[in-house]
Amino acid sequence: MIDIRFVRENPQLIESNLKKRNDFEKIKWLNDLLKKDADFRELLQKAELLRQKRNQLTKEVEKLKREKKPVKKAIEEAKKIPELIKKAEEKAKALKEKVDFYLLRLPNLLHESVPLGKDESDNPVVGSWGQPRKPSFKLKHHGMLAAELGVADFERAVKISGEGFFFLKGDLALMDFAVQRLAIDLLRDKGFTLVQPPFLMRKEPYEGVTELSDFEKVMYKVEGEDLYLIATSEHPIAAMHSKEILSENELPIKLAGVSSCFRREVGKHGLDERGLFRVHQFNKIEQFVFCRPEDSWEIHEELLSNAEELLKKLDIPFNVTNICTGDIGFVAAKKYDVNGWSPREEKFFELMSVSNCTAYQSTRLGIKYRKKNGEKEFVHTLNATMAATTRLLRCIIENYQTEQGKIIVPKALQPYMNGLKEIKKE
Repeated sequence: MIDIRFVRENPQLIESNLKKRNDFEKIKWLNDLLKKDADFRELLQKAELLRQKRNQLTKEVEKLKREKKPVKKAIEEAKKIPELIKKAEEKAKALKEKVDFYLLRLPNLLHESVPLGKDESDNPVVGSWGQPRKPSFKLKHHGMLAAELGVADFERAVKISGEGFFFLKGDLALMDFAVQRLAIDLLRDKGFTLVQPPFLMRKEPYEGVTELSDFEKVMYKVEGEDLYLIATSEHPIAAMHSKEILSENELPIKLAGVSSCFRREVGKHGLDERGLFRVHQFNKIEQFVFCRPEDSWEIHEELLSNAEELLKKLDIPFNVTNICTGDIGFVAAKKYDVNGWSPREEKFFELMSVSNCTAYQSTRLGIKYRKKNGEKEFVHTLNATMAATTRLLRCIIENYQTEQGKIIVPKALQPYMNGLKEIKKE
């Protein structure tokens, strides 16, 4: 959320930001937001003046009584004031709710380095690594090969859970854990603390970390409970320090979230039927950082470097795109996507995202830090995928399958798989 004081002082910057994001609908109600905020502050001032008047009348009545003068008029006037205060406060409360409604729907301010563009086709490539493989034989669909090898079962998962679910079995299930362990070990070596968060969150803290439309499009709600299954460990970790004041000496706080993730995947992309790419449930290792504002852009690049390092260890060719104004998410000020090579489709597809959310989440959640001089300021929050295992498994199966229908285990994963060098049909 953007601080209302910033909106008051920089309405033209807010409007420019909305134009860059192609969010013209919200420009229409920006003036209404400012008008309601002005009316809200005016009513607060009115209520305060009425309280002052009430206090003055109380003193005046006491003085008149001491002087044995008539007090009826002053008492009658004083009796009217509480009702006037109540009405002013009720109107102010209603206006505050409308102001907050608007503020919760304003997206984060974009960093100046975010490229202009309409959609994902305008995302420029800003880095790459590795030589994309182009095998001489026809590659099998990753889901088909996994099923043939007996290490995944989509049919039975659909039977009991519906589309977008799967069973991982045997060596492929072991590889899922191996990917997680490799990612965890890399992050622990870099000073990250491992965190396994709750898999369910209440709506109030959830509203502090994500776009409100996600409640309808992305999250699963527990029927009859104020609880939602988490879409990523980023969300509970971001809310972990809500309404707290951290010490500057604590920062940066670097956390490695480990969790299952649950997503409805309602939208333009749909599900990956009989596959592992876009599914309702998957495991993920997430990088998350709370830091000082002056450190966040350097840390943003560090998180990107960490994600790249994992793919280099797995020897998966990739590129990095700087997400443009028309494609970037609601919460991020800047975002990179790291895209792995698909030799079967001969194109790159998204494996990881790396976002700097600046003070947007912390303002919503009330997370500040106390500087050494005693002043308080909102922290910056950053998040980055380290390993969404199902997407990486797809990438590994495509890049490491053989003409004989086996899957070579990447060297970096072999120590986590009891030295296993290939997955083959038993």
